[in-house]
Amino acid sequence: MLRRMGLLQWLPVLAMAAIAGGTYWLLQLNLPSLVHQAVRPKTHRPDYFADHFSITTLDETGQTQYRINATKMVHYEDDDNIDATLPSIRSFTPGKPDVTSYGDWGVIKGDGSIIDLYQNAKVLRDPGAGDPAMAAYSEHFHVLVNDDIVQTEKPVKLVRGQSVVTANGMVYNNVTRTMHLLGNVRGQIAASETMPGSSK
Repeated sequence: MLRRMGLLQWLPVLAMAAIAGGTYWLLQLNLPSLVHQAVRPKTHRPDYFADHFSITTLDETGQTQYRINATKMVHYEDDDNIDATLPSIRSFTPGKPDVTSYGDWGVIKGDGSIIDLYQNAKVLRDPGAGDPAMAAYSEHFHVLVNDDIVQTEKPVKLVRGQSVVTANGMVYNNVTRTMHLLGNVRGQIAASETMPGSSK
């Protein structure tokens, strides 16, 4: 009788041990695929898409600093870059004309600091402070967003009011509003206008 009561006292313990053992066994059945599976290296393949997307960056005062738009974007997992269709980037600087850059397609760096615009690329600066509108046309523009600089190593055509100039390359600083034309600079400058900061 005492022996039977002793066994009965141990039944809850044995039941708990059986449940724990069964749980561990079930867990081991599912873990090997997670533990032993090699970590898959990231590859240059799309991991998400978006249509008609817009990114807005604000400055420290809460004002819009620049805005990026595109009709389609494809994000890649390995380098965090974005391929964009019909991208545009508009820069807003207080007290200065807005500058908008376009391309048929482009690549946006993961942190948004660099944007490359390709094919039928153009940069348009609104008129302001007595200056006429300015436009630059090329097959590639490299936009340094944080520095507010647009540059190209490709042939470029610059139109400012009645003046038209071509060159082998260009660096435009929207902060200082200086334009450096690089190599084989040719064109016609209207008598009433000068190309600010131009140099070969």
